[in-house]
Amino acid sequence: MEHIPFGDTPHTRCLYYRRVCDLPAWIDPPEIGRIVMRAEVVWALMMPSALGLAVNNDLRRCRDHDAGSGAGPIMSHVRSGRWTFLVRPDLPDETALFAEMFRLDVSVVRTGATIALPSPSDRGERFRRWIQPPRCPFRPSGLSVVDSIRACAARGGWLRTPSSGQR
Repeated sequence: MEHIPFGDTPHTRCLYYRRVCDLPAWIDPPEIGRIVMRAEVVWALMMPSALGLAVNNDLRRCRDHDAGSGAGPIMSHVRSGRWTFLVRPDLPDETALFAEMFRLDVSVVRTGATIALPSPSDRGERFRRWIQPPRCPFRPSGLSVVDSIRACAARGGWLRTPSSGQR
């Protein structure tokens, strides 16, 4: 994250996440330098990278046409081929919603779960890396991301998108 003016160590990255992005991050364990946060004021939606790419494009298209505000921070989990969208915690606690997302291979990371964030100690970005890094406290509504997931699933075609961690 080259835009961090005071160096890039787990400590400075964690401070950046807290101060600039309003992410409640901490280093755990300190000797490894892994950066995590508890899902509470921020939730996440994890999905296959092919669907994530389609959703990101859909949310960007909405933003470009003033119908939305964009995708917000997105992480890639390179080895598992999944993307994580950080979202506002506004999803209803409904079994039908969770079942629908489960059928699409989307996990809802809710209050109490731990979310790992990219850290400079991640060897060569093999674990987590930013597709769209956080630059401010903005996170999209979880409901708007779910709407985009539904739209992309209804259109189909996203399953044919390459599932690499690349954009």
